[in-house]
Amino acid sequence: MRLLEKAQNRYIMMNKPNGVLSATEDSQQKTVIDLLPEGVGRVFPVGRLDYETEGLLILTNDGELTNRLTHPKHNMAKTYSVIIKGDISPDALHMLNSPMEIDGYKLKPVKVRVVSQKNGATNTLFTLSEGRNRQIRKMCEKCGRTIMRLTRISIGKLKLGELERGKWRELTDNEVKYLLGESDNL
Repeated sequence: MRLLEKAQNRYIMMNKPNGVLSATEDSQQKTVIDLLPEGVGRVFPVGRLDYETEGLLILTNDGELTNRLTHPKHNMAKTYSVIIKGDISPDALHMLNSPMEIDGYKLKPVKVRVVSQKNGATNTLFTLSEGRNRQIRKMCEKCGRTIMRLTRISIGKLKLGELERGKWRELTDNEVKYLLGESDNL
């Protein structure tokens, strides 16, 4: 029975562009579904990337996969490339890596590291095991920092790679097995 279910499920990786909603429909704005060709079938975004955030988004009709990727108990790490205006001081970096409360909720630990600082901007990597509403933006605001660009680059070991902005592809069988927790290999 499970093989039959998997054969009917769709698993899509998209590089969601800035300015597109992570939704199935909207009468006013373009959604990620609008970027797919007709005939793909009914799929839904797994979790959300806000309107201004770009990068790796999974679309599927598999509820089991959706649960594995969105429920905090599975601790599926998500990594974001975050370009922040200005330099990040050691104190601000320490604050971003420390326990933080936002909107009355104590966040799970976040790992933040600086990749480079140049031309008035700091390139950082944020790795989270949960994704609260606009969490990275709110964390940066709390530290007095402004985000210039926010891109999800990986979910666990699954990487966005060279997939162009606004494009999509089917996940491989190995990628699906990995995301479902049936294999550690990618």
